[in-house]
Amino acid sequence: MSTRTVVHLLRHGEVHNPTGVLYGRLPGFTLSTLGEQMAERAADALADRDITHVVSSPLERAQQTAAPVAARHGLRVSIDDRIIEADNIFEGQRVGVGDGVLKNPKAWRHLYNPFTPSWGEPYVELAGRMRAAVAAARSAARGHEAVLVSHQLPVWIARLDAEQRRFVHDPRKRQCGLASLTSLTFDDDKLVAITYTEPSADLVRAAGKSAAQAKGA
Repeated sequence: MSTRTVVHLLRHGEVHNPTGVLYGRLPGFTLSTLGEQMAERAADALADRDITHVVSSPLERAQQTAAPVAARHGLRVSIDDRIIEADNIFEGQRVGVGDGVLKNPKAWRHLYNPFTPSWGEPYVELAGRMRAAVAAARSAARGHEAVLVSHQLPVWIARLDAEQRRFVHDPRKRQCGLASLTSLTFDDDKLVAITYTEPSADLVRAAGKSAAQAKGA
C-alpha cells in the first residue's frame, strides 16, 4: 500500500502597507489586523487535519501566519529560506503605471522579457527552490500533512511547476488569494491531486466592499 502525504502551501495574510509599495523581501512589513484574522481562519481550516510539520518563509508576515497554525497542533515553526518571496528589482517602490516607478523610462530596461522575468528572480530558479522545499516537507511529514507558509508568486509558480504548465502568466489571473491554501496530495512520492481553497474569501470580499464604499463616500 502507498503512503499518502499532503503538503499545504499557505499564502500569508494581508500586510499593513499604507504607502502601497512592492515590499518584497524588505523587513518590517507585518500582517494588518485583517491579516491576523486571516491567519486564524487558516488555522481553523487546518485544525482537524493531521498536521505534523509547519514551515515558514523567514519574512515576518509569513511567520505571523504560520504561528496560529502551529499552535493549534502543538508544533514549532521551522524556517526555510527556500520559500521566501521572489527577488524583484522594484522592491520598495510603487509599481503602478500611472503613479509609480513604471512611468519612469529608466525602469523600462528591466521589462524587456516577461518570460524570465527580466525584472526579478528567474521563474525556473524559483520553481526549483520551491520544488526542493516541498520535497523536504513531504519527507518530514511522510504519512501525515505539512504546511509551508510562503508568498503569492512562489506558491503560484510551485503550482504551475507541479501541473507541468508554462511559467509565463498574467499576474492578474493567479489563483492564489490572501491566506489561501494550495494543497498537494502525494501517494508515496507521486503527486495525485492538487486542491485550492480560500478560508478567508468572505473577509476579502467584505474588505473590498468596505474600501469601495469608503472611496465613494
